[in-house]
Amino acid sequence: MKFGEIVRVVAAGWLLVLAHPALAEWYEASSDHFVIYADDSERDIQRFAENLERYHSAMAFLTGRSLETPSPSNRVVIYAVGGANDIRKLAGGNNRRVAGFYIPRAGGSRAFVQDIRNKSGYPDFSTIVLLHEYAHHFLMSSSRFAMPRWLNEGAAEFFAAATFKDDGSLTIGRTAQHRGPELINGDPVPVRELLDPALYDQERNSPYDAFYGKSWLLYHYLTFSTERTGQLRQYQMNLVQGIEPLAAAEAAFGDLDVLERELRAYMRRRLMTFVLGPEKLTTGAISLRKLPPGEAAMMPLQIRSQRGVNSEQAAEILEDARAIAARYPDDPGVLTALAEAEYDAGNDAEAIAAADAAIARDPVRKNAYVQKGYAMFRQAREMDQQAAAYEAAMKPFEALNRLENDHPLPLLYYYRSFAERGVDPPENARAALEYASQLAPFDQDLQVNAAIMLMGEGKNAIARDFLAPLATNPHGGGFAKRAKLLMTMLAEAPDGTVIDLSNIPEPVETPDLSDATD
Repeated sequence: MKFGEIVRVVAAGWLLVLAHPALAEWYEASSDHFVIYADDSERDIQRFAENLERYHSAMAFLTGRSLETPSPSNRVVIYAVGGANDIRKLAGGNNRRVAGFYIPRAGGSRAFVQDIRNKSGYPDFSTIVLLHEYAHHFLMSSSRFAMPRWLNEGAAEFFAAATFKDDGSLTIGRTAQHRGPELINGDPVPVRELLDPALYDQERNSPYDAFYGKSWLLYHYLTFSTERTGQLRQYQMNLVQGIEPLAAAEAAFGDLDVLERELRAYMRRRLMTFVLGPEKLTTGAISLRKLPPGEAAMMPLQIRSQRGVNSEQAAEILEDARAIAARYPDDPGVLTALAEAEYDAGNDAEAIAAADAAIARDPVRKNAYVQKGYAMFRQAREMDQQAAAYEAAMKPFEALNRLENDHPLPLLYYYRSFAERGVDPPENARAALEYASQLAPFDQDLQVNAAIMLMGEGKNAIARDFLAPLATNPHGGGFAKRAKLLMTMLAEAPDGTVIDLSNIPEPVETPDLSDATD
């Protein structure tokens, strides 16, 4: 995956990470909602997968939200990449507190965590980061409600402070111990600032404040307070009805100074939790596969590719990938990873050849179809006979669609096969893009593009539904800014009014890793 297509370019030097032993035994654990790759023991990976599925089940139980099982390629893929230093180098930048991070994208959501550490009691911080990010993923996937930042983060912190018991039970809602220092030492965030984004932005004068900790505290209090039963739901309804944030809060919670005093007292109390027995939780079927030697040798390179690379990094990865492929010329997993490395390095013909070789040996290697499709689309942009070129470029995605009917990428690229050559996409292509965005509501770029398409059709109410969650996403970066701009344009536009979108700037996307810090 070329880095520039997803996130910013990181500083050079991270290619030195992930130096796993050449003979490391890698395993793939596959469940309903997750795929996990780790060079760890079968028992630890199995337990980690079971815990994550229990966590998903607990969120569904406590929120009352029904979330359909994703198509196989739309699951969250988790890579266990080593220690804290490996994660920081892989993340890039100078943030020394990064413990893990997550990149959401249609058909390719990736989470990068430290080596698996199954613990009874309070989880390892790298696991907390994963649980926090999956909470965001779950909440965004199961509702179109535009959660304000404090509620978004407070809920994620609430669920992430989980305890996995050896008997299969799960405790949700423990004290967020990793947020304790900021509540005590960070710049205070009064509840009024928490509930009024404009006031918070105006008053914020320190990069280290208690926003996350205070958000967790307020969410926890409103979840368990018998005196305030129903107030959180009323607050959310007020927001849905278009009431301004501060007014919505005051209408639901009353005097905010009283709420502030109650929160101070609540911090000193023994807090309640939800304890869910194993009978309330499900894990589904979990399969384990030991990677053959070639795939295992390629895995550190695959992780780097999946993280995202610039041109220099792609060239270095390709050199190593070709060397491994020379040793394992008949391994379809190796050939699929080689196809991705060739594509990232700009070698379209070589990427197609590697993908074809992988498919010939294993016709269900879905990423091989993806990489072949990417390469053929890039070739099509430079060809004279554009209609025929894009028709041919759709063939790998059509084959992928036959393998996995709800894979979002064939739907997205069907739309692009018209849009990229300046042809108005037909109705079924527009419907495909809309459906793809419904399958992957966590993909920010996809949500913006679907909304722009809908606005061009005058379907402004539906466009608002696509944009509203992204516009309030605290980690939406450039896409969130663009969503806010589009929402402003939609504010006075009734359904049926087509808006001129010719001058909307493209988002400059940078990753927000603040959830990954302590």
